[in-house]
Amino acid sequence: MENAFDCDLIYSIFKQAWSRKTAEKSKEAEAIDTEVGRASKKNRPTTANSNALKVSCELLRIFVTEAVERAAIIAEAEGNGKIEATHLERILPQLLLDF
Repeated sequence: MENAFDCDLIYSIFKQAWSRKTAEKSKEAEAIDTEVGRASKKNRPTTANSNALKVSCELLRIFVTEAVERAAIIAEAEGNGKIEATHLERILPQLLLDF
């Protein structure tokens, strides 16, 4: 199975998203804890197992491939040889429903 997405890159993106979410939750919990007067809990680091990461990479690859193929069909129907943002905007609602 050829994987066009680098799993390490995807994992780094996931980690960044998790750390942002953790930081937001920490600020909210800190504010609540100060009001209530209790100590905040330590946040456990979020991680993904290697199989889950491989499946996530494959899902992203399929999603992007399908988006490009559908947008290319719309562009070709309009006589345009190049996919533009408007083509992606038109296929996105149905693509999201299909996934």
